[in-house]
Amino acid sequence: MLQPTDFFDLSDKLAQQLFTNCTYIWEAVARIPYFISQQVGDKQTILGEVMPGAYVSDRPLYIGPGARIEPGAYVQGPAYIAPGAVVRHGAFVRENVIMLADSLLGHASEAKNSFFLPHAHAPHFNYVGDSILGQHVNLGAGTKLSNLGILSTKDPETGRRPTIVLVVDGRSYDTGLTKLGSILGDNVQTGCNAVLNPGCLVGPDTLIYANASLRKGYHPPHSIIKLRQTIRCIEKRAPMTLSDGGER
Repeated sequence: MLQPTDFFDLSDKLAQQLFTNCTYIWEAVARIPYFISQQVGDKQTILGEVMPGAYVSDRPLYIGPGARIEPGAYVQGPAYIAPGAVVRHGAFVRENVIMLADSLLGHASEAKNSFFLPHAHAPHFNYVGDSILGQHVNLGAGTKLSNLGILSTKDPETGRRPTIVLVVDGRSYDTGLTKLGSILGDNVQTGCNAVLNPGCLVGPDTLIYANASLRKGYHPPHSIIKLRQTIRCIEKRAPMTLSDGGER
């Protein structure tokens, strides 16, 4: 239930490498920096298109053939951007981001220490922190994958934050991570302005409706997660005339 193969099709060879010997799915998040170091080393390899007006730092990174970095995008790195991946106008690729084939980071979206499997899209106004997006995942506009609890303060003596603990089927799992966003299985989709709180594990083929605030923990595959609202429609009062004291 919590293994990589429960969430993803790992036919992609690079994805296989990241998840090798992972007992639990969240273990891969801590491996992302090392994985990039293995693939990129300490150099820059730019084979794709960096369009005029895009900014690429001098940090180690790989931009594969057919990848595109559009004007106004900022690639800080280290990063691995595979062939066919696109970083659109105004996107921010921070440290330790892996974007596999045909994945997308879109306008005003930010990614940090995250892994995009093939065809994963975060296209509009998204935050993706310490997260993994499965194949064909699509984040609705404004979806945020939060990675740090609001009460996660540093210990004054050690300087460390508490690790994120997940409870699944009554059993507690200490992830060992102080920052953990969301892990979304293949074909997961979120509606606009959904917020996934730190430590959300969402099984494949699940839909999360717009404006939902999802609590941490395990959410099963092949599900629809709905937000229920009460909407009232009442008769609008006619505006008051000036003789009644003006409009209000």
